[in-house]
Amino acid sequence: MNENIKTSVFMENYTIEVRDVDFNKDMKLSALFSCLQESSSLGSSALGIGLDTIQREHNVTWVLLKMNIKIKYMPKLNEKIKIETWPQEPKALQFERDYLIFDEKGEIIIRATSIWAIIDLSTRMIKRSRTIEIAYPDIRTERAHNQSFNILKASGELELAYKKVIGYSDTDINGHLNNAKYIDYIMDCFTVDNHKEYMVMDIEVNFIHELLPNESLILYRDISKLEENIIYIEGQRELDQLTAFKASVIIKHR
Repeated sequence: MNENIKTSVFMENYTIEVRDVDFNKDMKLSALFSCLQESSSLGSSALGIGLDTIQREHNVTWVLLKMNIKIKYMPKLNEKIKIETWPQEPKALQFERDYLIFDEKGEIIIRATSIWAIIDLSTRMIKRSRTIEIAYPDIRTERAHNQSFNILKASGELELAYKKVIGYSDTDINGHLNNAKYIDYIMDCFTVDNHKEYMVMDIEVNFIHELLPNESLILYRDISKLEENIIYIEGQRELDQLTAFKASVIIKHR
């Protein structure tokens, strides 16, 4: 860890650009995920546990297990935001990280929590947190929001949404499906008209199994709780019906 670092809290400014928005000129949820991932990476690097360091010294890499985001409203094209992120005390197998996103007026517009793990680059198995040495300069125990992670499961019948084959453009530095791409796939379970009428206010995603290029992902949705504005979405690997992710999305009228 850099001895000059006095705090584990990391802050970064972003400007919402054309590539980040949809036809409503709202920031796309996948772009938000990308920004949160980038701030996580930068924050970890500032603490001396960045991706390059842990790969070189411990043969492990970071993987995102869960993310829970609560949205007051999404920033629009050309708006400036600030992301503030900080880690919690590591647990035996997990690393928790929180995020607050502020608008140009300094008001909190998005709150998020996440759970990460480290996996061995050779075996792809989760390693214990103590594998990497961490000495945070401080621990900010405040949480971005108070909701704990849920056990996500369908409450009704799963219906087929569509199938997607993982390609080159879907992969990340670890060679598997990028987390932000999962979010694009989830959003594609809704029609364009759906996106014109509704907006996402809350999303929780459990990333369960990695997907590799050329593998096929079957996406299903459960709308049995639509009257409560809750949609459940699940992705399964076509080869063996292995569950790759589960997600719960809460929407509201624009």
